[in-house]
Amino acid sequence: MSELATVGIDLAKSVFQIHGVDENGLVLVRRQLRRSQLLAFFQKRPRCLIGMEACAGAHDWGRRLQELGHDVRLMPPSYVKPYVKRGKTDAA
Repeated sequence: MSELATVGIDLAKSVFQIHGVDENGLVLVRRQLRRSQLLAFFQKRPRCLIGMEACAGAHDWGRRLQELGHDVRLMPPSYVKPYVKRGKTDAA
């Protein structure tokens, strides 16, 4: 089984969307996690690249994930906007 290479996180108030792909771009993970489940999910995973939209909460989550050994990259909201398909729900 392939390992996660890149993970995108859509941060929200209580439920986060996780989208993970391997080095070939094959989708391995697409699920929702509650706030309390996020760190436990990434503790079990090997080191990977994590991307998320920069906001006040993203900086805190980024520091926590870096402590687990992951490479975290924050993107400006203007770079994320083209990926939003319908309204506010990015998972659609």
